[in-house]
Amino acid sequence: MATKVTHRRERIYVAGAWQETGSTRPVDDLATGGTFADVDAASTADARTALQAAHEVTSELRETTVVERARWCEEIADRLAERKDELADVIVREAGKPIASARGEVDAAAERFRRAAEEARTVVSTGEFREGTTDGHEGWQALVKPEPIGTVLCITPYNYPLATTALQVAPAIAAGNSVVLKPASATPVSGAILTDVVAGVDGVPEGAVNFVPGDASEIGDVLAGDDRVNCIAMTGSSGAGKHVARESGMVTLHMELGGNAPAIVFDDADLDDVAGACAKGSFKYAGQRCSAVSRVLAHEDVHDELVSRLEREVDAWQPGDLFDEATTVGPLISESQADYVEELLEDAVEKGAELVRGGERRAPEGVPAELGSRFVEPTLLANVPHDARVIHEEQFGPLAVVTTVSDREEAIELANGTDLALDAAVFTSDYDRALEVADRVDAGAVRINGAPSHGLGDVPFGGNEDSGIGREGIDASIHAMMRTKSIVL
Repeated sequence: MATKVTHRRERIYVAGAWQETGSTRPVDDLATGGTFADVDAASTADARTALQAAHEVTSELRETTVVERARWCEEIADRLAERKDELADVIVREAGKPIASARGEVDAAAERFRRAAEEARTVVSTGEFREGTTDGHEGWQALVKPEPIGTVLCITPYNYPLATTALQVAPAIAAGNSVVLKPASATPVSGAILTDVVAGVDGVPEGAVNFVPGDASEIGDVLAGDDRVNCIAMTGSSGAGKHVARESGMVTLHMELGGNAPAIVFDDADLDDVAGACAKGSFKYAGQRCSAVSRVLAHEDVHDELVSRLEREVDAWQPGDLFDEATTVGPLISESQADYVEELLEDAVEKGAELVRGGERRAPEGVPAELGSRFVEPTLLANVPHDARVIHEEQFGPLAVVTTVSDREEAIELANGTDLALDAAVFTSDYDRALEVADRVDAGAVRINGAPSHGLGDVPFGGNEDSGIGREGIDASIHAMMRTKSIVL
């Protein structure tokens, strides 16, 4: 059941102070309709002030110890857990996420800070000792030590507004860097709460964390193109990532971008397991995940049986009141996103795909009618032609898309036929074939007999081609947000 809505007002946080800008943006309530918050929008001047504050504190942060920063991360984790109910309520409303999933996101965010504390004690405190091995340098000795990179610009997405933000901010703090946080315009409130949590930790210097919500069209290039930024951590679309990369200077780019994950299903796979995994991979958070199963490439001998089993799985994914524990699918983030998903569906059907289930846009029972235009029913498409847009484009909608392949070579060719190469999955009982296909599929990560999942970040993940630069994860991100210094004796 929804809690009583208290209209929120969030401000920017720059140089250790909450500030009003005189210009606010409403945040839609995707659970009950209307708006539930107004958030100050940072101007270009505010963005530059935040960058200067972050830049000025880097020397002070460089002098902090691993022990101090680990303690900060642990306290942040505890404080997030204390505010779990508040944060879950906010995530439901601003991101349109079912309540059970929203609670899980808060838990994941807190755990990421705890793991960052653990990694700080190992990754950050570990260097190397080397001796010269070339003629004329036999007596050389060197200490190779890690140090903070400086200021990290964190650009976060709407789909995991707290957990993904934690995946960027926690490693940055653990490594001893200052942070400028630019949240997604649709979901800035959870970022404001996280900023409040970090700012309240004893010992964190003023300017170490700065929160600048606002229009990307106004402040995005100002932030990305500033020489005071040393690293840009970004999760978002491939188009936005390319733009940021073009605007940035000599900085470390740490980007996880768009995905179009294929799930290759061979004729010896356990189809019950495949159906369950692919349904979850396609419908979780209404498909608005970069790691979502975007297309199921089923061997022609098992296509029809797999579709039949997937159809039974659709019933487990029920749209409804986001505060109802039984609800598993919410609305899309915006009406324009729902329009785009509808375009993909219409294109596929026009080209010959079979619409097996779903496809309608309407408000489910218990949801205000005004939100109906953002809902797309969990939808199953079968026999989708290879030239359909839905096979090649990132979807971010609740679509299970099944097409046929005749053999291993066709499956790999189709899987590699886009510029998006983030995740993939292979389903087979043949160990050797699983590894061979996993090696040949162009993706940053390949899951064997399961849907792609990034978890808490204990395994590095990221994409190739247009799907990103570098690899994320707690330890992987800490490494990316540090640089090495060689001290030759």
